[in-house]
Amino acid sequence: MPRWGTTQTRRRGRGRPTVAICRVRQVNSSAVRKSVNARIAEELAVGENQVAAAVRLLDEGSTVPFIARYRKEVTGSLDDAQLRTLDERLRYLRELDERRTAVLKSIEEQGKLTDELRIALEAAETKSRVEDIYLPFKTKRRTKAQIAREAGLEPLADRLLSDPSLVPDAVAVEFVTGGFEDAAAALDGARFILIERAAEDADLVGATREKFWGEGALRTAPKSEGVANTPAGQKFRDYFDYSEPLHKMPSHRVLAALRGEKEDVLSLTFDGGEDEAYQALAAASLGIDLSHPGPATAWLATCVRWAWKVKLHLTAETDARLRLRKQAEDDAVAVFAQNLNDLLLAAPAGARTTLGLDPGFRTGVKVAVVDGTGKVLDTCAIYPHQPQKQWDTAKATLAALVARHGVDLIAIGNGTASRETDALATELLAEIRSSGSTAPAKAMVSEAGASVYSASEYASYELPQLDVTLRGAVSIARRLQDPLAELVKIEPKSIGVGQYQHDVNPGTLARSLDAVVEDAVNAVGVDLNTASVPLLARVSGVSTTLAESIVAHRDAAGRFQTRKALLDVPRLGPKAFEQCAGFLRITDGTDPLDASGVHPEAYPVVRKILDRSGVTLAELIGDTRSLRTLRPVDFADDRFGVPTVTDILAELEKPGRDPRPAFTTATFAAGVEKVADLTPGMVLEGVVTNVAAFGAFIDVGVHQDGLVHVSAMSDKYVSDPHEVVRSGQVVKVKVLEVDTDRQRIGLTLRLDDEVGPGTKKPGAPKQERRQGGRPPQRAGDAGRGKPAQGKSNDRRATPAPTGSMADALRNAGFGK
Repeated sequence: MPRWGTTQTRRRGRGRPTVAICRVRQVNSSAVRKSVNARIAEELAVGENQVAAAVRLLDEGSTVPFIARYRKEVTGSLDDAQLRTLDERLRYLRELDERRTAVLKSIEEQGKLTDELRIALEAAETKSRVEDIYLPFKTKRRTKAQIAREAGLEPLADRLLSDPSLVPDAVAVEFVTGGFEDAAAALDGARFILIERAAEDADLVGATREKFWGEGALRTAPKSEGVANTPAGQKFRDYFDYSEPLHKMPSHRVLAALRGEKEDVLSLTFDGGEDEAYQALAAASLGIDLSHPGPATAWLATCVRWAWKVKLHLTAETDARLRLRKQAEDDAVAVFAQNLNDLLLAAPAGARTTLGLDPGFRTGVKVAVVDGTGKVLDTCAIYPHQPQKQWDTAKATLAALVARHGVDLIAIGNGTASRETDALATELLAEIRSSGSTAPAKAMVSEAGASVYSASEYASYELPQLDVTLRGAVSIARRLQDPLAELVKIEPKSIGVGQYQHDVNPGTLARSLDAVVEDAVNAVGVDLNTASVPLLARVSGVSTTLAESIVAHRDAAGRFQTRKALLDVPRLGPKAFEQCAGFLRITDGTDPLDASGVHPEAYPVVRKILDRSGVTLAELIGDTRSLRTLRPVDFADDRFGVPTVTDILAELEKPGRDPRPAFTTATFAAGVEKVADLTPGMVLEGVVTNVAAFGAFIDVGVHQDGLVHVSAMSDKYVSDPHEVVRSGQVVKVKVLEVDTDRQRIGLTLRLDDEVGPGTKKPGAPKQERRQGGRPPQRAGDAGRGKPAQGKSNDRRATPAPTGSMADALRNAGFGK
C-alpha cells in the first residue's frame, strides 16, 4: 500500500509552521527514475545497449535512414520505424529532464525541497506530473487563500479538519480579525485555504485527471438555433445532438467538433460523470470523513464540493481538452504521414517521353512535353472545352506533339475538366490506333500541390522561361515519370493528402512529414547525376546548401564518375560523405558498385567475396544462383557483421533495385463522367486518393471522390484502413448509394455486397459496434450525472455520423 508523506514549510504572515499544500506519495529510493535510455528500451521492448548505441549515433549527427541501413551491427538491427519512435521519445524525455532539473532548482532556492519531494520529482514520468508537483511552489498572484493565511486563518481550517465534532461558528469567533470581521467571513477564508490545498495536491490532481479522461464524455450541441439553420451550421449538423466517451473518440470526430466550436457553430461540454465520485476523491485527499456525524462535517462537505466545482473540475476539463486535441492531432498527423508515404512511393512510369495535360475550361488545357529526363521539349495551350469548344483543333495539336516527340505516355491532371480532357485524349488515342500506329498510354495523375509548385521560387529557378500556368503541366508530366522526384519539390503539407491538416500543430506536422519524405527518398535512392536540389536535400546528411553545392559542382565539372568524387564538392566533408554516399547512385560510372546500395565503406567486403568466389564483379552481380550459395557468416568480421553482409549479398542480386511497385493505371468506365451517371450496383475501377481513419476516398472518374467506409472494406474486422488500401492504389469498387443533390457517393470494396432500398449505408457504425461499443445514446437522453429514464448510467458512445456517405466526415474538413 502507498504511504503518504507531508512536508513542513513556514508560511508568510504569522510564521506558524503548517502542513504544505502539496502531499507527495513516498517512493522508495530504489524507485528513483530510470535513465532515459532504460525507459526508451522498455517502451520499444529492445535492449538498453541498442538504445544507447542509437542515441550515441544520433548525437554524433547520424540520420535515421543511415543508422537503419548501415549501422545494424551497432544498434542490433533497429529499423527505421523504431528509430523514429526512439528519436521522438528521446526528445521528449530530455525535455522532461530539463524541466525536472529546473523545478528542483526552483524549489530548492525557496528552501522547501524535502527528500520526499525530490524522490517524487525524480520518479515523475511525464511533464504533467512534474507540473502537478511543482504547482504549490510556483510564483503566482496573491490568492484569497494566501490572504486568509496571512490573516492567521490556517489554524482554523486545520482545527475543523482534524476535529469534525467542533461547531464551526463557535470556533471561527476566535479567529475574527481585521480583514475577516465576523465568523462567517473567517469560515470563508478557511474554506479558501482547504480548496487551494486540494487543488494543489499533485496526487489528487493526477487521479482526477485520469478518472475524468477514463469516464468522461464530450457532448456537442449547436451554439444557437439561429446558427444551426445557417449553411455554415448545417455542415456540422451531425454534431447537433452528439456524445461520445473521451477516450474512445476518434481523431476525425474530435477535430470536426473542435472546428465547429472554433467557427462558433458548436458548443462543447466536457462531462466527467458523477460529481459525488470526484468529491469523494477530494475528501479522501484532505482526510475528511463525510459520514462523520459532527457539526463541522457539513461545512467540510461544502469545502469539498467547492474544491471540485471551482478548481479541480476546471483543471480536469482543461487537461481533457488538451489531451483530446493532442491525441487527435497525433492520429491525424499519422494518417497524413501514411498517405504521404504511399504517394511518394507510388509506382513510377519511368524515363519515357511524356505529355502532361493540366485541364481547365475557360483558361484552356495547358500542355507540356518532357523527355525521359524531365527536360521540357514543348509547351502550348489548347481550348477544347467551353466556351471556346475548339475540339478538333485541340486534338490535331496533341496529335502533332505526339508524332513530333515520340510521346510514350499522356499524364492528365485530375482537377477541373479532367474527365472532359480524358475523353479528348481517349478519342485521340483511338484515332492513332486506327491509323496503324502505336498509341501512347494515358493515366490520370493527382494535381495535389501542383499550383503551389508552379508559383514557388524553385519552379521559377527551374523553369524561368515558362509562364506559371504552363509549369503545372510540366509538373504533372514529371509526376507520372517519377512521383517521388517531383513531389519533393513541394512543401509536404501542401500536397493535400491530410485529414484536418490545418487544425493540427504546424511544428509537429512538419517534423513528421519531413521524416516521411527523408525515409522515402533514402529507401529508393537518388541518381547523383540527374537529381534536383530539392531531391538531393532529402538525402541523408545533405542540407539544402550542400545540395546546391553538389549541383553547382556537377554543372561545372560534368557528371560524377565515382562516389569518391563527392569529396571534391566544396563543404562536403568525411561525415557528410559517410551519411549520404550509400544512398546516391551513379549509373554507367567507373565502379559498378556505385550504382548499388552498398556503402563505399563496405566495398572491401565485396572484394573479399570476389576473391573467395573466384569471379569478377560483372559476373557476380545479378547471379542469384551463385549469390544464394554464399553464407554471410563466412564474410563477416568485427566491423561488418552478418546483417550488413546479408544486405550486401541481397544488393548484389539486384543492384540499385527500386522498392516501389510496378506501374499500373486505372481505366475509368466509358460514359461515366459525372455523379448523375452512377447507379447502385455498378462495379468500377478507381484510384485511392486519400485514406482516413474512417475509410478511403476513391476517384472513379466523376469529379467527386466516393467514400468506402471502413466497415465496407473487408469481410473481416479492419482496425486501420491502411491495412487494406493505400493512396495511389488501383482498386475495383461497387457503387452502394448515390446522392446527386449533395454529390455524395457510397462505395464498397466487397463486390458481392447487395444494393437496393434496404441496403445499409456505408457510413453506419456497424464496425464500431463490433469494436465493443454499447447501443447508441444521444446527448439529450441523459442529464449530467443522471441516467435517462429506464437506462443505466453507463457512458455510451453515439455512433459515427451516418448521413449520406458521412456528410460531416467529408464536408467538415477532410483535406481542407
